Amino acid sequence: MTGLGELLDEIVVDIDAVLLFSQDASTYERFENGDYPLIVVATENAVGAEQFVSLPLEFTDVTGRIRFGLEGALKQELVAEGDEVVCLTQAFDDAEIDTIVRIRADEFTQTGVYDLFVNSRPDAGVVRDVIEVAIDLGKKGQKGKPVGALFVVGDAGKVMNKSRPLSYNPFEKSHVHVGDPIVNVMLKEFSRLDGAFVISDGGKIVSAYRYLEPAAEGVDIPKGLGARHMAAGAITRDTNAIAIVLSESDGMVRAFKAGEIVLEIDPEEY
Repeated sequence: MTGLGELLDEIVVDIDAVLLFSQDASTYERFENGDYPLIVVATENAVGAEQFVSLPLEFTDVTGRIRFGLEGALKQELVAEGDEVVCLTQAFDDAEIDTIVRIRADEFTQTGVYDLFVNSRPDAGVVRDVIEVAIDLGKKGQKGKPVGALFVVGDAGKVMNKSRPLSYNPFEKSHVHVGDPIVNVMLKEFSRLDGAFVISDGGKIVSAYRYLEPAAEGVDIPKGLGARHMAAGAITRDTNAIAIVLSESDGMVRAFKAGEIVLEIDPEEY
C-alpha cells in the first residue's frame, strides 16, 4: 500500500482546484471544506455550490465530460490556463466517485463544446433536446434500420432563406416544439425522407424537408462523412445556427458550430 499511497499523494500535490462531477450532497460535503477550491460540474446545482459549471448532458464518455467541465471552468474563469486540476468523476454506472484524473486545465484544445450550449443563439435546453432526439433516433432507427437526420437549430429565418423545400412542410401551421411528448414519433417518421429539419431558437419546429443551399467550398470535414455533414458545416458557417447530424453510415451524432464539429456522441454508449 505504500506505493499506492505515494501515488495518490503525488496526484493531489500542488493542485489548484478540484472539479467534482457529482450533485450528491454527501459526496459534496466530503470535499467542500478541503484545502483546494472546489468546482461542482453537474446537471443542476443541487448542493448550492459557490463555483458551479452546468452540465447540459449526461456525458457517458469520461473524456468528453472532463473536457466540457474544463472548458466551462476556463470560460467562467474559475480556473486559469496552466492550472493543475484534479477531476473526481465516475466511469461506471451506479458508481459514486470511482475515477481520479489529474490534468492541466488547458490540456485539451478548446473545441467549443461549452459554447455550443452556453453561448449559442438557440436556448441551451433546445440544443440539449435536439441532441437527445438525435440520440434516440440513433438507438432505435427506422423499423430496425439505421437512419440519418439533420437538424438545424437557431437563426431559423436566415436558414430558411438559405434553403428551399423538397416537399410540403408538415410543420407549416403547427406549433410543435422539440421536447413535446409527440415530437419523437413525428421526427422519427419524417426522418425517412431527405432534407433538414429547421428549428427556431426557442425550439419550435419550423420546417422539415429543407434542402440547404450554402456553398460547401472551404468546409473541412473528416474523410468518410457525407452530404449531411457537409451541409451542416456550410449552414453553420454562414448563419448563427448550429446543426446536429445523425449519420446513417456510422450511427454517430455530431454537432456543428461555425462550420466546425464540436461534439461527437455514440448513441449506443449514451
